[in-house]
Amino acid sequence: MRAAHAVFMSLTIALLAGAAPLTPAEAFPAFAGLTKKVEKPAKPGRHSVGPRPSRWCGWWMRTQFGGGPEYNLARNWAKRGRGLNGPRVGAVVVWSHHVGYITGRNEAGQWIVKSGNDGGRVRERPRSVRGAVFRKI
Repeated sequence: MRAAHAVFMSLTIALLAGAAPLTPAEAFPAFAGLTKKVEKPAKPGRHSVGPRPSRWCGWWMRTQFGGGPEYNLARNWAKRGRGLNGPRVGAVVVWSHHVGYITGRNEAGQWIVKSGNDGGRVRERPRSVRGAVFRKI
């Protein structure tokens, strides 16, 4: 451990003195190939869609329905598939800030929507669909 600390300190001093920066593999050849880029992996689903962005409802929908990275943005789902005249089970529902899909209707007549990044998680719950756009994917 002392040897690794000494190497680390030497590299730190060299970097601070203006020496050429080294990658971790160059600085520690014994650990080459063991360093990883840190990013959030895609959650398992039908489609692999890359790392999850901070606003991830559109990204989650991509894990369910596929699509390119432009669909990470919720409002872009309003252009996908074909338009529907109103809500129905299986429809994608798009608000200006959020996207999900309709899975049912409760006894009170409210539409049940499943979506990602709803309270920081994937959730299925009754939601108002007033002002939303409905798409068949």
